[in-house]
Amino acid sequence: QVQLVESGGGLVQTGGSLRLSCAASGLTFSAYGLGWFRLAPGREREFVAAINWSGSITYYTDSVKGRFTISRDNSKNTVNLQMVSLKPEDTAVYYCAAGPLDSRHSREYHYWGQGTQVTVSS
Repeated sequence: QVQLVESGGGLVQTGGSLRLSCAASGLTFSAYGLGWFRLAPGREREFVAAINWSGSITYYTDSVKGRFTISRDNSKNTVNLQMVSLKPEDTAVYYCAAGPLDSRHSREYHYWGQGTQVTVSS
C-alpha cells in the first residue's frame, strides 16, 4: 500500500520560513516523479513545484520561483519543499504527490498525501 505523509506545516509570519517534508512508502520511490500542490479556500488546486526521478530537473510555478526549493533524497524516500520569504497568499493546504513522470498537471500523479496546513499571517 502506497503512503505519502506530509509534515512540517504550521503558522508563520510574513517573511518567515518553513520546510515541508513528505515521506513515502510502498513504492519504488526513485522511479517516481514528485510534485507539490496547494489548495487554498475558494481556489482551485494549484501546482507549486515538481522534481524528476533523479532530482536533476526541478521547476516551479512563477509565484514561488526564487522563494521555494524542492529537493528529494532517494535514500530516505523523502521529498522536501523549503519555503522562504513566505507571504499571506502562500496560505494553503500543501500536498505531495507521486507519479510515473514529474508534471505540472495533477492528473499525472497517481498517489497523494493527506496534506499539511501552512498559514502565513500578515
